[in-house]
Amino acid sequence: MTVEQRSADLTPFFEQHVFFCTNARPVGHARGSCARKNSVALRDYMKNQVKSKNIKNVRINASGCLDRCELGPILVIYPAGIWYQCKNNTDVDRIISQHLVAGQVVNDLVLAADQVTADV
Repeated sequence: MTVEQRSADLTPFFEQHVFFCTNARPVGHARGSCARKNSVALRDYMKNQVKSKNIKNVRINASGCLDRCELGPILVIYPAGIWYQCKNNTDVDRIISQHLVAGQVVNDLVLAADQVTADV
């Protein structure tokens, strides 16, 4: 059985899954890190906002490094696979209302394709 066949038989736990980088690199690291740019507080704020607004079928998770340290804080939302740069609570509010609730991409916060192609 292929992954696609098995996936078709399953009901997902969440309709949207947000992975918010909370990786911390040492102070002074050349690439920086999302945690040193307030990502933990931003993730917590997003999580609290989604809960307080009673938005269903959305999961907000911390993730390890998403390999875009210089551009952080970074989050990615699946299954759409949209990557966002999120610098403050206003950005979080816009992503919640426009992307998670209304299903619209927040274009000015999206990372360009060449910014999200990880070097593997």
